[in-house]
Amino acid sequence: MRADVALLTERRFEGPATPGGHPLHPNIIHDDQLLQEALERRGISSVRVDWARPDVDWSKFRCAVFRTIWDYFERADEFGAWLGRVEGQTTLCNSPDVVRWNMDKHYLADLEARGVPIVATRYIERGSRTTLRDQLEESGWVEAIVKPCISGAARHTYRVNAASARELEPVVKELLATESLMLQPFIEDIVRVGEDTLMVIDGRYTHAVRKVPKSGDFRVQQDHGGTVHDYTPTPEQIELAERAMAARKPTLAYGRVDMVRDNEGRMAVMELEVIEPELWLRHHPPAAEAFAEAIARNLGAG
Repeated sequence: MRADVALLTERRFEGPATPGGHPLHPNIIHDDQLLQEALERRGISSVRVDWARPDVDWSKFRCAVFRTIWDYFERADEFGAWLGRVEGQTTLCNSPDVVRWNMDKHYLADLEARGVPIVATRYIERGSRTTLRDQLEESGWVEAIVKPCISGAARHTYRVNAASARELEPVVKELLATESLMLQPFIEDIVRVGEDTLMVIDGRYTHAVRKVPKSGDFRVQQDHGGTVHDYTPTPEQIELAERAMAARKPTLAYGRVDMVRDNEGRMAVMELEVIEPELWLRHHPPAAEAFAEAIARNLGAG
């Protein structure tokens, strides 16, 4: 296996999409094909590779680009060990320091300290004996969302209020034995309007989508019935997305910023995703050209 660039995916998505497989697999292939074609136009070869394959010599690649490693948060220790090995063998895009920072949603506190407005967040650290009811009372939030600090695809994400907190306590206690959790107010605008996602490549906004949960749910992920729509963001949102991406150094080659209007009417960052962001290149193919150009510059810098 030899190419200039490894596009990192995971075992479910390394091969071609097949009938009856993961419903998002065809979209993944489409997006990666757009990127690979854009790379080819710049004389850069690429191949899609499962990050966890034990038979890969990563030194054969000039660069490895994180794309759809959508199982890393379920194998966090294994992924961390892999990252430590591979960063000495090839250039990683985005950088390993940024990836480590972005793995754990404590990064939101870092963004807030750097002047980026975020959705209000309380952290419940591993081993804590606090209760959800205590946390809700202290926060003053009538309803909240609780989830792990290292997570994705709405893993162990729960909507909670004072009435349901007692029922959820055993789950939270079990999770806290091995990991930290975060609590955020339930954002009403998500069920009314949705969550806006802006893609930023080389520091510049390229395109956006709006993610809308299915009726009766609050989770916007397509895995849970959410839908994705083309969206034209406001200048305020573009400024916030670019500012959020610029808040962390070294410079981020690519990523996305999920944002909502919070319950006080303020635009706030929900997540900044730079490890394995779904970029919806198929919604805006010119973004694949910008992404390929960012990778080309990364190769030149390496």
